[in-house]
Amino acid sequence: MKSYSRVKRIILFGRCLIRAFFFSFADKMPLKISRIIVVPTGKLGDVVCATPVLKALRDKLPKAHIIVAGNTKLHKPLLADSGLVDEYLNLEEDGSIGRIKNCNADVALVTGPSYLPTALLYLAGVPLVVSASVQGGFSPSETRLYKILKRFVKTFPYHIGKYAPRERLKSLEPIGIFSDSTKKHLGFSEEASKKVKQFFVDNGFDLEKDFIVGISPTAGNKIKEWPEERFAEVADYMATKYRAKIIMLGGQNDEEKVNRTVGHMGSGIKVVKITDFNIDMLKSLIAKLALFIAVDTGPIYIAEAFRVPTIDIVGPVDERVQPPHGIIHRNVIPPDRTRSELSILNARSYNVEEAKRQVLSTSVDVVLKEIDGLLRDVLALRKEAARDA
Repeated sequence: MKSYSRVKRIILFGRCLIRAFFFSFADKMPLKISRIIVVPTGKLGDVVCATPVLKALRDKLPKAHIIVAGNTKLHKPLLADSGLVDEYLNLEEDGSIGRIKNCNADVALVTGPSYLPTALLYLAGVPLVVSASVQGGFSPSETRLYKILKRFVKTFPYHIGKYAPRERLKSLEPIGIFSDSTKKHLGFSEEASKKVKQFFVDNGFDLEKDFIVGISPTAGNKIKEWPEERFAEVADYMATKYRAKIIMLGGQNDEEKVNRTVGHMGSGIKVVKITDFNIDMLKSLIAKLALFIAVDTGPIYIAEAFRVPTIDIVGPVDERVQPPHGIIHRNVIPPDRTRSELSILNARSYNVEEAKRQVLSTSVDVVLKEIDGLLRDVLALRKEAARDA
């Protein structure tokens, strides 16, 4: 399968070379931008962190038709009801070049270094294709083919080690849009909201009175996962000290891990397990939490988008680059870490043993200390807001 994929990429590159020889490069600023394609590269959390790009486009070009392209199965439910997207375009099936052509886009923005969408957009004849050029380090995404392909399109600098949501906003600068707002934006449907509210009622939760805490012991990348028994200790602490009601969250493939985590919890602690919510319901649920605790994984960025306080147990992840920032967010950093093993642009080449060590060196006590400090700050903010009101 890998060999077949490589052959397809080489053939695609050959077609790009032919187009570059006989036609112009995709670096021409159109006189008017009425239709624009945006490719949010990466997984769920990365896509959430690309929503500032969509928001800036909506604000600066309110009449433009915004098309989000890539993995439609992820993008459509995640970005639905945000008010930021007009159309979705699937790039993961055959015939994508024809579908891109039918969009009649004036501009296409790829928010990170990614060979395949950049090549497809170029071959489809989009007049201006903007893609990333990695600065300040190595990224496996900058393949040899991609480095040559960059010569045929317009690029923007994407610096390793800097705050990724701000770096992605640089994709807008070639079309004259400048923004420093990295605020994330999501929404959910009224139907999902009603179902989630009923879920709380059915499970004995009172949204007005209860302190409801979501905990996710899973991650898309297993190397980032913190031990289940430690998450259980955190859940016990929250239930005992803060009288919190616990929701243990996971995806459809995480049921066993969620069950094991709950199994480590003390008897008599109220906990509800969820592993079967779709993305729409997950957004609605997380938006109603008082606190969300997890390792650095997609749902923590959903919490950030809905202004829910978060505890991110970053482990081997560089806390400067993407994890939630701000007074209602805490990143729990391994106490003896000299440098992070994982980064947004290089999550494939790392020392596995060192990454595991960084995960395990984060103790429960360190996490609990961060939780206590965060909740003190949140309480102070609420008292200040009440005085101002």
